[in-house]
Amino acid sequence: MSSNPKVAATPLVMRTTAWKDYALLDSGHGRKLERYGPYQVVRPEPQCLWAPRLAESVWAKADAVFDPTDEDEAGRWRFSKPTKETWPLGWRDVKFHGRFTAFRHLAFFPEQAANWTWLDERVRQRVAKGGEPPKILNLFGYTGVASLVCAAAGAAVTHVDASKKAIGWARDNAALSGLSEAPIRWICEDARKYVQREVRRGTKYDGIILDPPKYGRGPTGEVWRLFEDLPELLGLCCELLSENAEFLILNAYAERISGLSLAGLMADQMQGRGGTIDWGELALMEDSETRGVGLSFFARWAAQNP
Repeated sequence: MSSNPKVAATPLVMRTTAWKDYALLDSGHGRKLERYGPYQVVRPEPQCLWAPRLAESVWAKADAVFDPTDEDEAGRWRFSKPTKETWPLGWRDVKFHGRFTAFRHLAFFPEQAANWTWLDERVRQRVAKGGEPPKILNLFGYTGVASLVCAAAGAAVTHVDASKKAIGWARDNAALSGLSEAPIRWICEDARKYVQREVRRGTKYDGIILDPPKYGRGPTGEVWRLFEDLPELLGLCCELLSENAEFLILNAYAERISGLSLAGLMADQMQGRGGTIDWGELALMEDSETRGVGLSFFARWAAQNP
């Protein structure tokens, strides 16, 4: 009989540093100065309580500045020069479009690159063992970068999101990456309803990515609330894991949650599974500096060490 998963005794900070198409250039006074391909962007970040290192004249040269209008990340962009509606970006072999969205994001979350690295290693490790391509489920998949990372590594991916627009953007990113013919199923549906149906069908997955919002609505009005609904959804996801599953990764951006609480919930739902649960936060780091911004919390179960 398998033992219960072992929860790490100390947190892990998964740090994302600059790559070719992204960099955190500076931060401070409640803002971040970032580079997204050809554009320099200023976005609000209340956690940046310190003073910026670069002169205000450098910040003033940004191509786009996001002005928030409320506490739910809505607002407007101000542009200092004409910008493209979309432009190509990349991470390793995966390509995707940058976009100035109405919710301060640019259609992907750069701090997730630390998770992409981990997922890429896990999937490639599984593929190297031979046999059928591992089946990966990506819930709340948004514009699909994590799905494309797994597909490029050799997985068969099921990508689920409640937004038709996000699914369309994800398909565009797949085409840009040369992965239009990759084994990716694009499902526009409420994540909870989809998982409930998959449990009834007896479907199994070798890895699951779970990145729920704090609050959301499904395509037919379903309401999602993180604190009320996550325990049930995570439990259902655990039922979907195959006997030889590799991983389950859970990410959350809610301010009132922690990596340790996510790990505790995961350990409770995965009794008898064995393996290990790491937990901590994702952080963006400034170029060549030790200063960084923690942006989300995670817990991840792995069947064994890579």
